[in-house]
This record gives sequence, structure tokens and C-alpha cells, in this order.
Amino acid sequence: MLGWELPPHNSGGLGVACYQLCQALAHKGVDIEFIVPYSAQHSANFMKITAARPVGVSEVVRGGIAYDSYRYVLEDGREEWHDIYDQQALYEAAVARMAFETEYDIVHAHDWLTFRAALRLKLARGVPIVLHVHSVESDRAGGKRGNPLVHEIEELGFQMADKIVAVSELTKQAIIRDYNIPASKIDVVHNSIDQTSIEPLDSNNSYAYLAALKEQGYRIVTNVGRLTIQKGLPNLIMAAKEVIRRVPKTMFLIVGSGEQYHELIELAANAGIGRNVVFTGFQRGKRWRDAYAIADLFVMPSVSEPFGLTPLEAIAYGTPSLVSKQSGVSEVLHNCLKVDFWDIEEMANQIASVVQHDVLRDAILAGARTEFANLTWNNAADQIKDIYNKHLVGAVT
Repeated sequence: MLGWELPPHNSGGLGVACYQLCQALAHKGVDIEFIVPYSAQHSANFMKITAARPVGVSEVVRGGIAYDSYRYVLEDGREEWHDIYDQQALYEAAVARMAFETEYDIVHAHDWLTFRAALRLKLARGVPIVLHVHSVESDRAGGKRGNPLVHEIEELGFQMADKIVAVSELTKQAIIRDYNIPASKIDVVHNSIDQTSIEPLDSNNSYAYLAALKEQGYRIVTNVGRLTIQKGLPNLIMAAKEVIRRVPKTMFLIVGSGEQYHELIELAANAGIGRNVVFTGFQRGKRWRDAYAIADLFVMPSVSEPFGLTPLEAIAYGTPSLVSKQSGVSEVLHNCLKVDFWDIEEMANQIASVVQHDVLRDAILAGARTEFANLTWNNAADQIKDIYNKHLVGAVT
């Protein structure tokens, strides 16, 4: 298994999905060695985790929450920082040198950062490769073509892969559209959520200011995620302006970091709603959980969201969701509100309806909790294991 991150050293849902899928696969007897590009301590006792270190490098340290914040400690004591494109090239070379260090039957790689490394192993060992697509470049570029280097890596990988796994039908169609890959080569395996990973809440919410406002009749709308063009936050800010005009006692809690952080703060200020919008930056642990729990509604307005675990996390902590129709999670979650990411007026209408009507909020949540109770990684693991077996000569099911 080739991946770019695992909890607790992750910046988003990719690492969480990889971890929970591997846990489910391990419980079904799959022996996994997960190769990450950095050195760190992990607590995943159900699989072996190995750091891929480039030649001349003694340690690769994940220096922050972004994909591109890795510090390379050289054997002579010097330190280097590389951009994300150099990092994936260094990872590719390091994995290639590991080709014959262990025995494996199949290579399973997650997203473009690991695709070239997977191709190296395929060439060296002749093993089948499965490419797991959590997003394509047009997703990350907000519907545009995006970076040509990344586009080229994805295209080559998809052509050479033995099987492609897409996290949603939305993602499958994007692969077909952007890269002209036959539909028969792509299987859809929806993400899920490990319900045992949901930690209990305590009675004291971290956001005491917002809790005090709720006692005065305010309602809270939360978003949790990276502040990037893909996530559609400018549209949420514009919808928030209309909601606050109609329902002044509405607060918006924006949890996350990214390149649009300062832009979104300025956008809220220019819209005249700065006092109603709270930006927290990146959060983990209790403050992350409490951001969901304090809310009356969670909103995921993504321009293109291949799957999107955050609405499921919101349900786990007692909050219903409004999701964009351009999301994979909308294919499996039915008890939620849905809106086109570009329809700011309708987004405002739906948010205003929930913050004005507790009965509507509670009804959506009740249905969502029923759905949530039936979600499991078990089915996804069965599908992945079936893919393995179909591509292994003489495999035993």
C-alpha cells in the first residue's frame, strides 16, 4: 500500500480513509505494508508502516499540516525543503529502491502523489497495481484542468493500472471525462466511517462564546475542511450574508486552514458579516469534535468533492448536513439537504430554513442517524479484497 499520510500525521480525510480501509482489510486477513514518505510514530498495530527515505537522507519529517511541508534531514546534518512535485519524485525513487526488500502480491496506491511509485514497482516486479482515486486534478483545481504535471501523472497511471478504484460515481465519471479511460476499468468503492473512532463528547464545549450565544437564541452553522478553491467557501460566505440578513442571530464557524484563509476573512469583512463569522484555523481533537457538536447545521459547499467524510462526522456528533450535489457522499447519504454549489440563493434558503425551524433540523438528523448506524467499512473492504483476488493468479477467495 502506497499512501501520502496516515493519522495522526494527516492534513485531511485522505489519511483517515486510508487508515480505516486498511484496518477493515486487515481484519479480513490482508497482510499490509503501508509505505509513507515521512518518518513518524504510528499506532496502527494491524499493519506494518514503513518510511520511504531517499538516498542520502536520514529522516523525512512532516513539518506541518500541509502536503508540502516536509523537512529532509540529510546524512551530513544539512536540512532541505522540497516542493510537492520534488517530494513525489523523491518518494518514487525511494520506493523503487525498496522494490525487492519485501514480498508482496499486489500494489495499491492512493492518489497521484504515489502513482509513479506504483508504476516503478509494476515495472520492477510485474505485480498488478490498483490505483485508488480520492480526487482528480480537476477536483483540486475547482473544475479547471489544473497542473499539467499532475494531469500527466494521473493520465499515465490510469492507462497503466490494472484496476482503478474511484471513491464515488462522481469520481468515476470525472476519470472517464478527463482521461478517456474505459468505464469497465473503474470500480466504485464508496468511503465509509469507522464508528468506533468516534470519541465521546463532554459537557463543556470548547467554543464557550458560541455556546453563550446559543443560550441567547443564536443558531450556529459550521464548516470543517481545507480552505481551498475546491471546497467552495466563497459561495458559503455569500450565502451567509443573505442568511444573516434574514436571521441576524446566526453565526458561522469556519474550521480549517488553507491558501484561501486570509481571502475568506477579507471576503466576510467586505460583505459586512465579519462579526458573525468565526475563523478558527486548523483544529484537532476536542476543538475539532466540538466544532461539529456546537452546530445546528453542517454545510459542505464543495465545487467538486469526490467523497467527503465530514458530513458523516457531523452526524456522528449530532448535527445534520447540507451538502453540495457535486459530492460523492450525496450518493450514499439521503437524509440531508442538497444544493448545487453555485446556487447561492438556494443555499441561503436551505440554511435559513434549518436555523429558523428546529423541528426541520431534528427531523433531518433523526433520519441521518438511522442511515449512519448502517454505515461500515466492511462492504468496502469486501469489494477491495474481491478486486485483489481477481487480479492475482491463483488467489484464494
